[in-house]
Amino acid sequence: MTELIPSLPDEIALECLFRLHYTTHRVASQVCKRWRPVLQSRDFYYQRKQNGLTHKAACLIQAIPDQNGSSQPKPIGPPKYGVSIFDSVNGSWDRVDPVPAYPDGLPLFCQVTSSEGKLVLLGGWDPVKYEPLSQVFVYEFTTRQWRRGKDMPENRSFFAVGELNGRIIIAGGHDENKNALKTAWVYDVIQDEWAELPQMSQERDECEGVVIGSEFWVVSGYRTDSQGGFEGSAESIELGASKWKRVEGAWKASQCPRSSLGVGSDEKLFSWAESDSALKVGASSVHLGEKTFVSGSAHEGGPQGFFLVDGQNGKWEKLNVTGEFSGFVQSGCCVEI
Repeated sequence: MTELIPSLPDEIALECLFRLHYTTHRVASQVCKRWRPVLQSRDFYYQRKQNGLTHKAACLIQAIPDQNGSSQPKPIGPPKYGVSIFDSVNGSWDRVDPVPAYPDGLPLFCQVTSSEGKLVLLGGWDPVKYEPLSQVFVYEFTTRQWRRGKDMPENRSFFAVGELNGRIIIAGGHDENKNALKTAWVYDVIQDEWAELPQMSQERDECEGVVIGSEFWVVSGYRTDSQGGFEGSAESIELGASKWKRVEGAWKASQCPRSSLGVGSDEKLFSWAESDSALKVGASSVHLGEKTFVSGSAHEGGPQGFFLVDGQNGKWEKLNVTGEFSGFVQSGCCVEI
């Protein structure tokens, strides 16, 4: 059999391949016939992760700034969104190729999460018809290509989403008739299958999802008959559990938790919008292990600020971002690539 790298034992050659930056994997897989199946295998990803060679990157649903220049009239309609990637290890920014079905911008209000080094895009509204979507798209960083996943079982918008033990959980939100939902589902990205979870104790529209320890939490939200009346309660579940656990007083009532939700070192919930005056409007955060990426604006219509917050000493580092990646961040997730 052909050696992975001439004159090197395969175990040493693998150590070399493990250390390739994820942005080179697509090109590297074209080097020879033996490299491709190695680089694209699940085992390759797991070994890189086990050896501490993966990168925790922030994948952001971000507005794409208008490139027409200030002398041109402002575009009509909502801004176009794409997926931006911030690598906190080397400070680099990149943008993922558009979803083929939506070359001119992502579905409005779509949700993003990750599983086993893959980026998963769910739902949102059709950017032309403004109709809710149940579509799922999965991005493979090794091939740098999108593939279609199995649709969500129900149309829903503004739902909680997160990854727990490699599975993706969705819960709450509202249906096409704007009825708040209390249903929940779990998605296996590898098997491309959905399974229903127990229902929550109540409907929760515009809720936020977060993983704390071995549990997936759905925070706040409101019922159909109290639209905009955000509740202080939350619910949590472990995979395999028969019911959700309800937690009262977990969140500041009347405040929307979406994108701004943070988890302190004591596992208490807080809002990044209240942590600094630079984030008062449109705060968004992505936990990246020891550090957290946060963005927002000091006032309505103001420029976006981008920061890394050290979880150990609380130090804030302001990021210098080029105009291409200076747009509003709608939401985001951590992807270990």
